[in-house]
Amino acid sequence: MGLNLNYKPFPELSTKQLELTALSESDAEDLHKMRADVNIMRYIPRTLSEKVEDALALIHKSHELLEEGNNITWAIKFKEEKRLIGTIGFYRIQKENHRGEVGYMLHPEFHGKGIMQEALEEVLNYGFNTINFHSIEAVIDPHNVASEKLLVRNNFIKEGHFKENCFFEGKYLDSAVYSLMRKC
Repeated sequence: MGLNLNYKPFPELSTKQLELTALSESDAEDLHKMRADVNIMRYIPRTLSEKVEDALALIHKSHELLEEGNNITWAIKFKEEKRLIGTIGFYRIQKENHRGEVGYMLHPEFHGKGIMQEALEEVLNYGFNTINFHSIEAVIDPHNVASEKLLVRNNFIKEGHFKENCFFEGKYLDSAVYSLMRKC
């Protein structure tokens, strides 16, 4: 039996210093700035945002996928600031396998400050204890050392390195797959 996912009301999560909320249209400008930044997107094989409308379309698409129960994306914000500083969520959820892929993005201004660690811990807890995943995977660019360190610090195990398995903008890219199993 597969997972039956219902995100109504949207599950807002909270940590010591962060709020994880639904993406809203008011986040479009900040999301556009991150998705247009070559430095932020260098390890994410997605087309750069060219205008705020691209970010709005992405927000609307995230809402559609949420309704279908296929994805859930949280906006990462400081409790006191309310400015979008990153995103985190579960993508390509395999309901029949009780498995989801975690993905995340954080503005470089906040790298190395434990922000993504704090958000990831909360989202993993939600994934295992509320969604009821058996396993969670992460697919990263093998050159993304910071992401690899974050995953290993959170007990993810490298399952494989796939050579040139992704074709993006005229180049073949490698992918590394990490996974974390539910603790019994």
